[in-house]
Amino acid sequence: MSGGGDHDHDRAEVGVVIATRDRREVLLSTLTRLRALPESPPIVVVDNASRDGTAAAVAERFPAVELLSLDRNRGAAARNFGAELLATPYVAFSDDDSWWNAGSLRRAAELFDRFPSLGLLAARILVGPERRLDPTSAQMRAAPAPGLPGPRVVGFVACGALVRRSAFLGAGGFCERFGIGGEERLLTIDMGTAGWDLCYAGELVAVHAPDGGARPGRPWRERRNDLWTSWLRMPAGEALTDTWRLAREGFGDRTAWEALLAALPGLPWALRRRRAV
Repeated sequence: MSGGGDHDHDRAEVGVVIATRDRREVLLSTLTRLRALPESPPIVVVDNASRDGTAAAVAERFPAVELLSLDRNRGAAARNFGAELLATPYVAFSDDDSWWNAGSLRRAAELFDRFPSLGLLAARILVGPERRLDPTSAQMRAAPAPGLPGPRVVGFVACGALVRRSAFLGAGGFCERFGIGGEERLLTIDMGTAGWDLCYAGELVAVHAPDGGARPGRPWRERRNDLWTSWLRMPAGEALTDTWRLAREGFGDRTAWEALLAALPGLPWALRRRRAV
């Protein structure tokens, strides 16, 4: 991307995708912030079959936002549909309670343009009204890798991630079976295996403002998804070790036990889809 002030060109570089379900008021507040960005990014909202009038409210309040209403809850995989709808080469993900700081999308496009091997950028995530640094972002801070704008990462948080659209879709996007919670690790592995670089760029800032609303089932779902990822991609010995570890933890940890019980019905599916790296 050229460094000039071609506003229309900037608009075409990065689009924003939000997957949501039953969080109408929070989403509307987030859309207000995203629509105010100087980059004027195209925005796609993918509604996971909300029952609270989300779709109607978005259509009424934000007619310029592209809205896709799904007939059932597809979890994190809803983001895949949004990325497919966008015509931009780069995609920024937001949750219904997160948004991007002014200038971050434009800077991300510059980095993607400058480093053609980049498939994903993990931004610095600031949490809550006090804007504290997300622990995951803190762990990512390190010296830049050779030939990249930042350190390599082996994971990311979706609400603070930007992807090269072709790399994301080429890797299959997020797995629908995972729902939401710990869905990022499998995609990280698959994008890396496909030869894309993934790195942290602390100059890019996403703000996450969780409202404390319940997200049922999340603790066990993340651990189940970690085990599924192990079955799908890890060498056999490591996958067996991960399974045994979760089973052992289950004797004193209800969440671990629930995760194991939830994972086991997916074992035949995981073995069919297994591609160890």
